Amino acid sequence: MDIRGMIRQMTLEEKAGLCSGQDFWRLKAVERLGLPNVMVSDGPHGLRKQDQKGDHLGLNESIPAVCFPTGAALACSFDRDLISQVGRALGAECQAEDVAVVLGPAVNIKRSPLCGRNFEYLSEDPYLAGQMAAGHIQGVQSQNVGVSLKHFAANNQETRRMSVDAVADERTLREIYLSAFETAVKQAKPWTLMCSYNKINGVYSSDNEWLLNKVLREEWGFEGFVMTDWGAVHDRVTGLKAGLELEMPSSGGVNDQKIVEAVREGRLDEAVLDRAVERILNVISRYLENRNPGVFDREKDHALAREVAARCMVLLKNEGDILPLKGEDSVAFIGGFAKTPRYQGGGSSHINASRVESALEAAQSHGFRVRYAQGYAMDSDETSQALLNQAVELAGECRVAVVFAGLPDAYESEGYDRTHMDMPPAHNELIRRVSEANPNTVVVLHNGSPVTMPWLDNVKGVLEAYLGGQAVGGAVVELLYGLKNPCGRLAETFPIQLSDNPSYLNFPGNANRVEYREGVFVGYRYYDKKQMAVRFPFGYGLSYTRFEYSGLAVDKPSIRSGEPLSVRVRVKNVGSRPGREVVELYVAPDHKGIMRPVRELKGFESVLLQPGEEKEVCFELDERSFAYYETRISDWYVEPGRYLIQIGRSSRDIALSQPVDIGNDPLPVHFDLSSTLGELMDHPVGALLVEERLRAMGAAMGGGGALNDQMRNAMMRDMPLSSLPLFSRQAVSEEMLLAMLKEVNGE
Repeated sequence: MDIRGMIRQMTLEEKAGLCSGQDFWRLKAVERLGLPNVMVSDGPHGLRKQDQKGDHLGLNESIPAVCFPTGAALACSFDRDLISQVGRALGAECQAEDVAVVLGPAVNIKRSPLCGRNFEYLSEDPYLAGQMAAGHIQGVQSQNVGVSLKHFAANNQETRRMSVDAVADERTLREIYLSAFETAVKQAKPWTLMCSYNKINGVYSSDNEWLLNKVLREEWGFEGFVMTDWGAVHDRVTGLKAGLELEMPSSGGVNDQKIVEAVREGRLDEAVLDRAVERILNVISRYLENRNPGVFDREKDHALAREVAARCMVLLKNEGDILPLKGEDSVAFIGGFAKTPRYQGGGSSHINASRVESALEAAQSHGFRVRYAQGYAMDSDETSQALLNQAVELAGECRVAVVFAGLPDAYESEGYDRTHMDMPPAHNELIRRVSEANPNTVVVLHNGSPVTMPWLDNVKGVLEAYLGGQAVGGAVVELLYGLKNPCGRLAETFPIQLSDNPSYLNFPGNANRVEYREGVFVGYRYYDKKQMAVRFPFGYGLSYTRFEYSGLAVDKPSIRSGEPLSVRVRVKNVGSRPGREVVELYVAPDHKGIMRPVRELKGFESVLLQPGEEKEVCFELDERSFAYYETRISDWYVEPGRYLIQIGRSSRDIALSQPVDIGNDPLPVHFDLSSTLGELMDHPVGALLVEERLRAMGAAMGGGGALNDQMRNAMMRDMPLSSLPLFSRQAVSEEMLLAMLKEVNGE
């Protein structure tokens, strides 16, 4: 396709028209130039293809498709290759259904467990979210279908999501809320990106030139086009200038006309419009030139969905090795989710699943001795005494009782946030009563985000199934009975109670403003820094086998900032079952400096090991692995000093640690009379000058000890330089200070 030649032949109206949708799901065609329309469709864990009369919130039916585990579950695999397989399957389905771009993945950070869309998001950790998103994107786009990475940016709540102003400092944005997008853009090169509804520091995302042009394009090198979330345009012409190419869905020509008028009146350079059209046509052309229509095998993809679900589930508790169950055990499956599982969330990602496999169906197909009681009403939060009594009676008749509980559809969905972390009273009461009747009680959770567990001490096992897709039931049974070994790890912290969460006092904000006052201390970064007890830590998960670590080594004991660092560690399966171990690498600053988290995830690998087998796992750490965002230089910076390379089973369970020293030039600083003496003493040149020039101050102030001893006094360190003439009785004059500052500043 001769894109620039085509643009030269277009009328102004045609070019403006290409910058908005034809209808709800299709881009416009230019038939006289041979340009057909192409279709986009919701994702990201399955294809939700609707016709032009469809909707964006999942209220109307879409074509049957395979529903894979949601993002909250997929991230718990800590496996880039696995999520890439899901992406490839999704891309193949898109090709078969003639869909050019699938909307997803969603990589917004889980700031609060209450966000109604957390089931769709990947993690509270930006490194994990970015790496997993990149794997997903690479899988989809390997099938010559584009993705739309979303929602850019700071879309961390559903409450007033179309108007709320997310207020955050730049360090917080860069380190937490933009970082996953940056990784995905740089590593996977998504064809498109979707901007969010909300404002960021007073500017709508769709109008945000700093976000869409400076950061996304100039700094990160994004080459695709930016589209709106559905209806997220604020000012069409301002947005176009800021880097927003495509408005979705159709505005019925209203906003197209605004673009035309702005060009004709000289308020918009036509070159800006041409650039937007070129970016859109580049993506359309890439799809059209690599179309591979065909059919996809739904049964094969269903089997993949089951395999993926089993790899994502997290075994949270296994007291007395209650699991795995034995085939000859008499087992009660209790709870409506055993027969009718909750396997996905509500809203724009809702898939019309091609089939749904329940745990009850799967257990019976394997021939296991399972009996069933519903336990609670599926359409009510309140306890049904009749159903409860039947469940308790059955529990007492079996060796093991497995309760299937969690969050119903109405508890979490796109469009609104949760108000608490509790499961329905009927679910909690069922678990309590069943555990009283049978000490061998196991709980299987179907939920998209953390829940409180008032019954935890009274049950022997807990399996977190999350929202595991249409094959969730089969995967649950495979794990319960040991046909597969659980290997998932939590991609988010489970706090004991909602008020423990760092955003508790500032979520979802007041009026149309939410302040991210916790800064970079999100999720485990906060809990670990505060040394706060949690229900289950980030990165946690149990197995039916055991693993040991040894031989942690770095290739160099010290490096200069910017040099790569190679890390290797051995992991061995010392148990009796095959299993996967997720090896987690954390970097922990071990020196005084800027306030930072205790440790941050900077590497992970999922390793399959047979009993007795040992493998070496290697990591490559770059400069960003040690850096924080320094606003004074508007760039990433590695503080010189010692860092610990840590291998852990979670953020709270560090098995091995190895130090490395990193050298770097000090930050450029500019001192003036408002600077403190301590700040000057912490600067290498400043410390020498203080020692040389200000020795007289000690005697003038009546000090009898060494000058440095006095300088380290807390009061003296915090004293502004402007106060020194007074407190030194003019032994240190303002002229002396100004001369010294001039030398320190290199002026």
